[in-house]
Amino acid sequence: MDHKATAAEMRIERFTRERILPAVKRRSTPLAIEAWDVPGEPVSFNEARGGEYRPFSAGMPWSRPWGTTWFHVTGEVPKGWGDDDASLEIHVDLGFTDRQAGFQAEGLVYRPDGSIIKALEPLNAYVPLEAHCSVDVYIEAASNPDVGGNYFYLPTHLGDPETAGNEPIYTLRRIDLVERDPTVWRLYHDVCALVGVADQLETSAPRRAAILGALERMCDEVDPQNVAGTAAAGRELLSSSLASPASASSHHVVAVGHAHIDSAWLWPVRETIRKCARTFSNVLQLMDEAPEFVFACSSAQQFDWMRRYYPQLFEQIRERVAEGRFIPVGGMWVESDINMPGGEALVRQFLRGKGFFQREFGIEPTEVWLPDTFGYTAAFPQIAKLAGNDFMLTQKLSWNEVNPMPHHTFLWEGIDGTQIFTHFPPADTYNSDLSGEDLTRAERQFSEKGESNISLLPFGFGDGGGGPTREMVEAADRKRNLEGSPTVEISSPLRFFKEAERQLSTPSVWSGEMYLELHRGTYTSQAGTKSGNRRNEHLLREAELWSATAAVRGVIEYPYDELNEIWERVLLLQFHDILPGSSIAWVHREAESDHAEMSQRLEEIIARAQRALAGRGAKRIAFNAAPVAHHDVPASGAALNIPKQFAAPIVDGEGWTMRGDRIEARFNSAGILVSLIDRRTGRDAVPSGQEAAVLQVFRDTPNQWDAWDIDVHYRNNKAELRQADDTCVDDEALVVTRSFGSSTMTQRFSLSQEATEIDIETRVDWREQEKMLKLAFAVDVLADHATSEIQFGHLQRPTHTNTSWDKARFETIAHRWVHVGEHGFGAYVANRATYGHDITRQRNLDGAPFTLVRESLLRSPMFPDPKSDQSEHVLQTSFGIGSTIDTAVSAGYRMNLPLRILEGGKAPAPVVTVDSRSVLVESVKLAEDRSGDLIVRLYESLGGSEPATVDIDASWTAAWRTDLLERDAEEARWWPSGPIEMAVKPFEIITLRMRVDS
Repeated sequence: MDHKATAAEMRIERFTRERILPAVKRRSTPLAIEAWDVPGEPVSFNEARGGEYRPFSAGMPWSRPWGTTWFHVTGEVPKGWGDDDASLEIHVDLGFTDRQAGFQAEGLVYRPDGSIIKALEPLNAYVPLEAHCSVDVYIEAASNPDVGGNYFYLPTHLGDPETAGNEPIYTLRRIDLVERDPTVWRLYHDVCALVGVADQLETSAPRRAAILGALERMCDEVDPQNVAGTAAAGRELLSSSLASPASASSHHVVAVGHAHIDSAWLWPVRETIRKCARTFSNVLQLMDEAPEFVFACSSAQQFDWMRRYYPQLFEQIRERVAEGRFIPVGGMWVESDINMPGGEALVRQFLRGKGFFQREFGIEPTEVWLPDTFGYTAAFPQIAKLAGNDFMLTQKLSWNEVNPMPHHTFLWEGIDGTQIFTHFPPADTYNSDLSGEDLTRAERQFSEKGESNISLLPFGFGDGGGGPTREMVEAADRKRNLEGSPTVEISSPLRFFKEAERQLSTPSVWSGEMYLELHRGTYTSQAGTKSGNRRNEHLLREAELWSATAAVRGVIEYPYDELNEIWERVLLLQFHDILPGSSIAWVHREAESDHAEMSQRLEEIIARAQRALAGRGAKRIAFNAAPVAHHDVPASGAALNIPKQFAAPIVDGEGWTMRGDRIEARFNSAGILVSLIDRRTGRDAVPSGQEAAVLQVFRDTPNQWDAWDIDVHYRNNKAELRQADDTCVDDEALVVTRSFGSSTMTQRFSLSQEATEIDIETRVDWREQEKMLKLAFAVDVLADHATSEIQFGHLQRPTHTNTSWDKARFETIAHRWVHVGEHGFGAYVANRATYGHDITRQRNLDGAPFTLVRESLLRSPMFPDPKSDQSEHVLQTSFGIGSTIDTAVSAGYRMNLPLRILEGGKAPAPVVTVDSRSVLVESVKLAEDRSGDLIVRLYESLGGSEPATVDIDASWTAAWRTDLLERDAEEARWWPSGPIEMAVKPFEIITLRMRVDS
């Protein structure tokens, strides 16, 4: 140990903390305060200005959890203050803790005319004084509780205003007028920059010794009794150290101002709207102070909130966007989860997001911006590219528990072969403060050394908002070209990507999904939110299909406005802390309520269109919105209804048998499915001695991040529900009731006569805590991989654990179905609202291998919602036999888009049909530009090249291909004189636009 260096560091640290930093503030004086505690939800400035204010002072408590208090602050500037170059500021301490900004009290400061000055955050709590004679401002103070505290697994009552209590949780410490010394301020940041570099250098490095020597000489030069008078001399002593340039080979960091604002998480959506206003006002004020500063912001939803609720602020943003300093990125409506939303929902994220940016600003972002999403579907590269994106940024995979990603700048390749240029900031953060530690980590960890030498670093307080600070801009300025540090340039994401692409001529390729080895529980947590999402995605499909069909046939007006509004609300609820189930109780209660209200509206839209299409009459008409035929009803069409026939359970020895035309299901005396036989071949899908549709309860106590994580040790404690409380036959179904702890589960098994699958309805009154409920199916196949549906296709994952990557993938995502099989035989498990699965190889008692497929139905984590999913749930599953993937594809669609029966005079023909088994229609709608053009989105579903002919049952004059934003692609057009024929590549997404006469 170098004791001399250690002593120098101790001296420098204490001198900076006790002498320099306090001297930044020359003098201060308290200001007069009045306060009004808002009795309910937040109010506008105009309403707050007329509130009943009372005298208030520092040291007094204010506001309940999730409450709002308005402070009216007034005062006069003492004579002589601010006469030289000193700045005058209001400094506010609402009772801040030393934890991260954005997770506790915050404020927004207004002028008396209602215009916004800036926000107050725990580490950004100043307000510049604009008039040097008097003070008159209003502060909207939000008493948001620090829900997470220092841990993210302890149960808390603070996540719901109904349980959070009414006692004040903050005490106002001060609201003072302060005179700030700019020279001492700059000296402080000189020291911080040099200390930050020295801390990252080897103890034997000459540069480190030189920096410590210069800093010690500064301590000698600056008089601790007169810091203000000697600060300039101290800066002069440090100037040569700060002027020493970085080496030519130093890593180059493009620093981008950023504030990752979660659209809901440990706060409700209503608070996010205010967080956006606070953060963006900080950004705009900082742009006035620092002309080189730029800020990148994703999420069209957050811009739209400003347009609706803070129009003056939005106009200021618009001006900075035009200057190229406030930069919209991402192009999505929100930074959504991208594992669970359906394919069409991901398309709409870009369609609505980019549409907003084009309308409001006349620009189109080309960089996908998803720093915090919990894993990345292999369908995404194609979706992103077809939506006009060239680049993608994320960071979350740096959280992997076992396997670090091998690249930082690379090409990500999707299931169809599409590649997108992708970057992971090697500093492993999207909330940097541009510290020496962050910058050095970026240089040390950057994987593409020798081929490229540039990375991007988002800086600013995030998650709960706050954004960049003037301290961070000062750090960037000093590290622009500083020996011992990577070079730093504040610039735009596009500038970075263009240069990174230029430097890296042959990037490495990562093919397939980017699986996050963490947060696997997000596939299951908050089943009510997930159920609402799945339901409304499919209701939107139906509403658009039938409305478009009716509109092009001239029997209704297409409901553009209503559908757009519902889509935007659904897209918001797909945000990466809402749909994954990782938010507080308040958020999920509102999400489930919103989904229910939207479902009702969509049902009305569907009924209105179907009634118009069917006309008057007493015939029973069956409508099928699925892209596959269902019970003799054509895809995307209708037919006269033929009622289903069911294979009723019959007593068979001590159990029951259900015998359909194609399969036979057998149950033991406890009502457990022990056999599912293909009647054509006699082969049983359930291994001898094993069972299917078995409810299993596991202890679920992750090491951290309760709602987010499932840790592999959950498998060590399992209870199987084999005993039946009651078993009966009810309306051609076998009904079995079981119990566990305080919960009851009722399974209803039914078998349609012509079906290849048995349907299982599981009703659960779930009252457990720290438990997970799975539904297990033993399948008699030797499968080296499982096939799971993802957006616009499917993905194959190993069932073995040959590598550490395979072993870490112990819980996976699937959409409507999973399939396991061997040559000539297979089985599928389809669902209506389940995403989490685990699929493994197992061995029977005699050593024979089989495949175990389990759905994760429910969890009950204690944080951030201690009553997560403590309610009643209805979960739908089907277990069927099918040797090929298309059987699973069809089952998944049929389950999520059941037939609708109504009375009418005719069964309308499908507006679009495709003559291919594998090319399916994903959506039918009218064009966004309201031209009346018909939009049809198709995709190849089985992973093979396939010719397809599309037929349109409407009067049309031309058809052509577009991108996902409905812009013309450079493709040949089709005319009514000939068929619409095309060759479709594996998993290819095709969007057709047709000019129709309605």
